[in-house]
Amino acid sequence: MRIAAGLIALLALGTALPAAAQTPRIGQLEIKAYQAIPKTKTAVQLTSDSALARNLRREVMIRIARRGNEVGFSGGNVMRMDVQYIDLLGGGSVTRGPVGGRDQNFDGPAANPRPEVPGFRIERGGSAPMSGGPTLRITLTLYSTDGGKVLWAASASCYTQASMAENAGTLMIDSIFTDADKNRIGDAGCPL
Repeated sequence: MRIAAGLIALLALGTALPAAAQTPRIGQLEIKAYQAIPKTKTAVQLTSDSALARNLRREVMIRIARRGNEVGFSGGNVMRMDVQYIDLLGGGSVTRGPVGGRDQNFDGPAANPRPEVPGFRIERGGSAPMSGGPTLRITLTLYSTDGGKVLWAASASCYTQASMAENAGTLMIDSIFTDADKNRIGDAGCPL
């Protein structure tokens, strides 16, 4: 009985997931417009709070207002905004110099000195394959407050460095709102 109830719950959850859950390739955007963005008041809510996310939310609110919508922090429809900046390489730099207040190469007489860490990974068979680097991903999902139905969803991602993340996010938002009321997959507008 519990297994059947669990399977039914999983099936219901699988059909209720928003379309933005499937993300496009890096450098692309995808818009799924189940209907045009309504001209009602729209609140833009962040799923996680950071300075980058707040600045990009402001850009989304500006684009929505340009479309003729009233924008606020509470309203008729809710647009959830997820901003993720992922840098698995740690910025590409290796910290050199004192570690924990001590010189990493020499710690005094009879110490076991540590060798300097190379700035690149060393593996057998040659150098490690390079990934695309740090990634910024923006996902927008518009819900109606009447029942929580997904009305519109968009997702875009780009490779970008931390110093350029806000600029890249603004360009991605511009690309999304250029023709926001049509289903499409296209260029995310990533900076070169």
